[in-house]
Amino acid sequence: MSRFTEAVTDGPPTGAAADRPPGWRELALPVLVLAPTLVALPFGEAAMATAVAAPVAVLIALHSLAVHRTAGPALAGALMVTVVAAGTAATLGEPPHYVAGVALLAGGGAAVAWATGRSRRRTRAYRSALVAYRAGTSAVPRFAALAERDRLAAELHDVAAHRLTGIVVSAGAALRLADRERTAEALRHAIDAGRQAVHELDRLTGLGERAAVATLADIDALAAEQGAGYRRTVDAAPGSSTEAAYRVVREALTNAARYAHGAAVRVRVEGADKCGGTERSKRSERSERSDGPDRSTSGSGLTVTITDDGGTVAASGLGTGHGLAGLRTVVDAAGGTLWSGPEGSGWTVRARLPSAASPVARRWPRWRGPTALDWALVVLAIALSLGASLLSADVPDSFRGLLPAVPTVLLSGLHAVPLGWRSRLPGRALAAVLLALVLWLACDLAGWTQPPVSDIFLVYWWVELTLAYSAGAYLPGRRSRLAPLAVASVGGLVLAGGSGITGNRAAAWAVLTGMLALPAFAVWSLGRFTARRRDRLRAADTRRRELLDRNADAAVRDQRRRIAAGLRRTAQRHARAVVAAAEAGQLESVRDEARAGLTALRELLTELRGRDSGDTPPPTVAGIAALATRYGTAVRYTGSRRPAPAVVEVAAYRTAATLMAPGVTLTVRSLDNGVELSGPAPADPGVLRRLRAMADATGGTLSTTGRGAVRVWLPEVFPSRSG
Repeated sequence: MSRFTEAVTDGPPTGAAADRPPGWRELALPVLVLAPTLVALPFGEAAMATAVAAPVAVLIALHSLAVHRTAGPALAGALMVTVVAAGTAATLGEPPHYVAGVALLAGGGAAVAWATGRSRRRTRAYRSALVAYRAGTSAVPRFAALAERDRLAAELHDVAAHRLTGIVVSAGAALRLADRERTAEALRHAIDAGRQAVHELDRLTGLGERAAVATLADIDALAAEQGAGYRRTVDAAPGSSTEAAYRVVREALTNAARYAHGAAVRVRVEGADKCGGTERSKRSERSERSDGPDRSTSGSGLTVTITDDGGTVAASGLGTGHGLAGLRTVVDAAGGTLWSGPEGSGWTVRARLPSAASPVARRWPRWRGPTALDWALVVLAIALSLGASLLSADVPDSFRGLLPAVPTVLLSGLHAVPLGWRSRLPGRALAAVLLALVLWLACDLAGWTQPPVSDIFLVYWWVELTLAYSAGAYLPGRRSRLAPLAVASVGGLVLAGGSGITGNRAAAWAVLTGMLALPAFAVWSLGRFTARRRDRLRAADTRRRELLDRNADAAVRDQRRRIAAGLRRTAQRHARAVVAAAEAGQLESVRDEARAGLTALRELLTELRGRDSGDTPPPTVAGIAALATRYGTAVRYTGSRRPAPAVVEVAAYRTAATLMAPGVTLTVRSLDNGVELSGPAPADPGVLRRLRAMADATGGTLSTTGRGAVRVWLPEVFPSRSG
């Protein structure tokens, strides 16, 4: 048994090593290295000269801190290093330009150490999740079959039981009254309802066929068919809410026919802001549905209320015992709440369902999202270009006043900032950098900047090489081939325009372009290799996903065949017998066959729900529902559900398992660019820290609300694998 499986079996899993908060051993290295180094910094240049390895040790410590801690504390460490380095230079009496240079270089190095540590942290989480996903997805087909079993069981109860119950009630009433007109009416109803039951059972036994989503018009027809008092004040609602509302009304009307025979029944479909009911019923609802502070739906929505005045039990033994439990699952899955209980002299069922507001994509904070390394490179580029000049003994004229420094600072920024777009818009970023170089050269020729760009280009050229790599890694092959040639050509132009070149500058440009083309094409080729490797990995993941889907579909079809065989032997046979008896005018046989069909259906539902798998659910978003049943936790799924990358599936599963507790409700929202989970915040601060670490390791975020709820967002595009 794997460690992940053991964690789920023994209790809510804490996640893999990459997702949990670090222990003291993992924090010892950065603390023991970083603290003494920062203490030693103010003791002067001699001490620093004798400890050449101190800056390297600081960067290693910062990198380790970013690997083992969340983004905030690691960033605080990087800022502290920058401040201490600048403060040390100021304490030693260095001039302001020197202090600024130290701050820039320290900040650039700290930013890169922080970003690479973050990348390493996410990569570790990715690998851990991938191992868990591959180990756990063998259970996907089995649990897909169980989910299909539960879906069919709920549909069987809602469809066939509703029809057969109506037949038993109407036939029994007609037999008691012994009225010819009532008998004829009961026979006509038995023929119509029996045929509908046969048709619906035929559909259920047909492989792959599902019922259409119910609409508000279907609710109108259902209420009219049952003769209930009806009022609807809404004109539109999302399909998930109308389907759930239809099933609530159908189940409530069926129960009223069973247990409140002869009572007046009223159905109301209204907006959420027009919800009626007494304060006592609302208090009862809050008491029974203690789902935590995040259970309410948004401002507007749909409220369905079914009430009766009380009545007599039509006949004993008509219920299946699974109606309200299955209905609560349906309402929870639609994102709503359900309450049922006595009110006045009768019974009330009330469901609140959400409006059509769809989840939208969330965004990363730029400093911690998938482009964090890109912007750290921007900081490093500015630090190297300006910081190195400010640290030189002979400070250039451009930095001897505020106004002369403006062109150099602006050009350095124009040359560095496009690095922030290298993974999203690599072509435009490269064009912007090359344009900044040409503009810098023009300013040199005009005598506006010092030192000339040709003097610092070879140190600063790694920016162009980085973007040449990005062009190979992120752009299509044909579009990216011009990138290394453009880098070499513009670089040769900048060097040929320098003051150290004498003679024919055109010839010098050609020679220099050829020399620069070698490293430019080398890094571009590395980028192309990275792109092809990424494409192969994605193709392999796609093939694995398709194979898994095929296996799951096969398991679902097999489950449907087994259930269909059971239906044909029992409920379907009795439904056909009901129609035959009704057509023959044998009302007692109609009642007996309908009752036998209900009994057979109840036994089949009990048998289906009694079978369960003792295996650990697969670590996927769909597996959350299976795990929730073991903890007594309700799960609502909202948004358009679709397969997510393996790391998101596993991270969502682990997060949900950590939040699970008996009696609470978790909401799983599928967003445009990820998955969001919400529920009551854990009372244990250690669990909350573990959740924050799990979200942070996958590039996500955790937030809490004033109502004691927690939300965890997991991005669908895993940052460390985006390039």
